[in-house]
Amino acid sequence: MEQLIFSLPDFINSNEFPIEYTGRGEDLSPEIVIGNLSTNAETLAVTLEDISHPIKNFTHWIIWNIPAASKIERAIPKGKYVSDMGAAQGVAYGMHRYAGPKPPHGKTHKYRITVYALDCPINLPANKRKKHFLKKAENHILQKGFLEYKFE
Repeated sequence: MEQLIFSLPDFINSNEFPIEYTGRGEDLSPEIVIGNLSTNAETLAVTLEDISHPIKNFTHWIIWNIPAASKIERAIPKGKYVSDMGAAQGVAYGMHRYAGPKPPHGKTHKYRITVYALDCPINLPANKRKKHFLKKAENHILQKGFLEYKFE
């Protein structure tokens, strides 16, 4: 599997989440710019996980069936389905939306954003979790990449 190269323009020159993308700020999903998207990619998916959480890889966000493009816009609205892009947001943090970092006060947690490029849409209802998405997508992932950031 080829590595997917991407960046978060608002996170440049920092290994920390900017406050507006956290649960202590505006809780906005970040803009994602993809550098080497496969021409065979049809859809994209994104996960945000707290890799310091006592529950292994605690999921803060899972979204799939984003149309393949070189950019994912910031501030994706909450809801099971994002109608203007045809994407589904699964259950993460008990909700169907981006839920930015918000570790206990005084604790620094590390977070991983993973972007997947897939060769087809994933037929999965929005009431499913990351584990269901990964199982359904496993033979369709063309590229995958991740970045890690911390937040206190």
